[in-house]
This record gives sequence, C-alpha cells and structure tokens, in this order.
Amino acid sequence: MQITLRPARTLDFDFCAVLYFAGMENIIRELNLDRVAQSASFRQQWELPQVRIITVDGADVGWLQSTTREGSLFLAQLFVDSTFQRRGIGTEVMHRLIAEAARARQAVTLGVVKINPALRLYERMGFRITHEDDRKFYMRRDPDAEAPISG
Repeated sequence: MQITLRPARTLDFDFCAVLYFAGMENIIRELNLDRVAQSASFRQQWELPQVRIITVDGADVGWLQSTTREGSLFLAQLFVDSTFQRRGIGTEVMHRLIAEAARARQAVTLGVVKINPALRLYERMGFRITHEDDRKFYMRRDPDAEAPISG
C-alpha cells in the first residue's frame, strides 16, 4: 500500500466536503449543530494552499489541512474515507506530519471534538491535552516527545 500526499486542487473541494460531512455526521447530530452553519463554516475555513489529498496506490482516499500557527504545525482537519479506515492510513499520515514538524523543530497542535474516536489515536501518538472548551480538547505533541508505549 503506497500512501502519498499531493497538493489539493480547486476541484478537490467537493471531495473534501463529502468526506468532511460523512466524517462529522455523528458529531453534528450528537452536538445538535446547525448543518447550514457548518456548511458555511467549512467553505470559509477550507484554504487550498493548506490542503493535501491523501492517496493510496494512486486513488484519493482522504485529505488533511495544516498550517503554521503560533510556531507549531497546526492540524486543522484530517479525514479518511470510511471504506479505507482502520488500515493505518491516518496513523501513517500523522507520523509524516510529526516528522515534518520535527524537522522544523516545531510541535504539532490540533483540536479534537471530545466525542471523536480519533482522540485515542492522538493520545497513543504522544499528544497531550493542553486545554479544553465545552466541545473540544486542544492537544500538543512537542518535537522531542515520544509516543507512550502501549501494552
């Protein structure tokens, strides 16, 4: 399985939106969020230069959005199509982001909705919660952090 990241193109917007709303469906429902407001927010926050498409063996299977924020590599979004989940793709992408940030001597930061199952992945990868609000945990992984040993 060959995983690559390619720069997004304008025509990738619809692909990203479909994956975003498929991945966020339960969260939007459970948190009783306004779908119209979420759609407008997504359109406003999706910034082409920050987006990369995840491909597996040449097929588009997901996307991520990242930027530098306050001296760290901030992961704004990460989505993998449900048919490709649980195959290590998200983990591999996270390892690559961590390595990218480490080369720049940067931490990786992110916000994750408290009910999102990805929280466990981030914890396994050495992220720690720095603060929270009513909906999200905000997490950080310093460039010299080691992932905890699971077992």
